[in-house]
Amino acid sequence: MRMDNLLLFFPNAALAEDGKFLLAARKCRRPTFTDYIISLDADNVSKGSSSYVGKLRSNFLGTKFTVFDGQPPHTGAKMMKSRSTKLVNLKQVSPRVPAGNYPVAHISYELNVLGSRGPRRMQCIMDAIPSTSIEPGGVAPTQTEFSHHNVDLFPSPPLLRSKSNRTENFLSGPLPSQKDGALVLKNKAPRWHEQLHCWCLNFHGRVTIASVKNFQLVASPENGPAGPEHQKIILQFGKVGKDLFTMDYRYPISAFQAFAICVSSFDTKIACE
Repeated sequence: MRMDNLLLFFPNAALAEDGKFLLAARKCRRPTFTDYIISLDADNVSKGSSSYVGKLRSNFLGTKFTVFDGQPPHTGAKMMKSRSTKLVNLKQVSPRVPAGNYPVAHISYELNVLGSRGPRRMQCIMDAIPSTSIEPGGVAPTQTEFSHHNVDLFPSPPLLRSKSNRTENFLSGPLPSQKDGALVLKNKAPRWHEQLHCWCLNFHGRVTIASVKNFQLVASPENGPAGPEHQKIILQFGKVGKDLFTMDYRYPISAFQAFAICVSSFDTKIACE
C-alpha cells in the first residue's frame, strides 16, 4: 500500500484469500491543500467516474480534514455551493451520476507546539450523525437511495470546483468545539507501558505493530459524565505489517466514513510530530 494509493479490503486480504475489495483512495496534491479521492474502482480513482464515492480534503499543515460524500447522507442534505468557475475535465463527468460535495465529517489533529513525539490527539465531528445514535434505541439518518429512475431528484453533476465559507474557515481557523447534537469521536488515550517504554492501546490482537497511525475512537459525551455507550470503540485502526493495516468499525458510522478517517492518518502532519 503506497502513500498515494490506499486500498481497503474486507476481510483483510492478508488474512483471507477471498478478501473482497471495497474502496480505494488516491492522493492529489494541491498548492495549499491535499485531496484524497475515494472510489469503488481501484483502477479508476477520479471524481468524474461513476465509481466516485467521496473525498477527503486536508489543510496545508495536515491537521484538519473535511470528509465529503458524493451522495446526500440523508434527506434534505445540502450540497456545497460552487464559488469557482474553473471547470474540471468534462469528458470524465458522467451525466447519469449525480455526484456532489456533501460535508459529513470534520477531523482535527491537535497541534504539537512543544515538539514532543507523543501520541496523536484527534477529534472527529460527524455532521450527519446525531449524538443520540449511540444510545439504546438510537438511530442515524440513512443515506438517500439512488437509482437511475430518480436521477432528477439530485443536483446535477458539479462541473465547478466547490468551496464554502464553512469549510474554508474550518481548514484555516482554530480547532472546533463540539457541535450541538452531532456525534463527536475522540481518540482513546493510550497508557504508558513502563516495561516496553511506549504508549499502548488494547487492540485485542487486531493490531500487532507499533505505529503513530494506530488509534481507537470512542464517542465523546455531549454533556455530563460518560456512560457505558461512550466506552465502546466505534473505530480502530492499526498496523499489522509493512504497508498493511486493519480497520474495524461499528454503527453508526459507515465504511466510507471510517475509511476516510483512517486515510487522514496517512497525511503528512507538519505541526503535529
